[in-house]
Amino acid sequence: MGNRSEMCASAVKDMLNEVYHRLYAAYGPQDWWPAQTPFEVILGAILTQNTRWENVRMALDNLRAAAALEPQALAALDELQLQELIRPSGFFRQKAATLRRMLQVLMDGYAGEVDAMLRGDTQHVRTRLLDIKGIGPETADSILLYGAQHPIFVIDAYTRRICSRLGLCGAEASYAQVQEMFMTHLCPDAQKYNEYHALLVVLAKRCCTKARPTCEACPLQELCSFSS
Repeated sequence: MGNRSEMCASAVKDMLNEVYHRLYAAYGPQDWWPAQTPFEVILGAILTQNTRWENVRMALDNLRAAAALEPQALAALDELQLQELIRPSGFFRQKAATLRRMLQVLMDGYAGEVDAMLRGDTQHVRTRLLDIKGIGPETADSILLYGAQHPIFVIDAYTRRICSRLGLCGAEASYAQVQEMFMTHLCPDAQKYNEYHALLVVLAKRCCTKARPTCEACPLQELCSFSS
């Protein structure tokens, strides 16, 4: 049983690395996350919940036009102003409330210094973020990875779909289970985690769609039993 477990672990590791190399060769570097500052990453990670990035971009453009892409300026907005500026992202009332709670932690606990809030042991900082109502694991991990280069793998619906179709996990695997698979079998490297996750998103949007996937165009077709 021990040999079988080791062999399975080795196969998973080989598969994960092969997937990365094929995607990188096919799509190249993604330079994700599109943000100029860690604070903008935080805003984008919260605003992208349950919506497309195109909608988030419109909300961020509104905040930029209002000169509100830094903590003190955002905190100075009243509730209705904030809601109106982020309206394109959807669920704008809930997201405005989450932004307010994040700002309270940032301003009260860290004097508005984003680097200070995101500095420290990864799991401690993650817990700090998860304690803010409205921030779940995917949002927290996006902030950690893209905003502060913590080596933590972000899992989203795209990643679970692709991994399930490749036979790397079950269709009902939890966030924690899929994340553990990546972080157990890949070296802790924030830059690679960043690139890997972004490449999976590209694959999911271009080929591995939820309905009617275009398997014939997929760079992973030879690895995937779903396409046969």
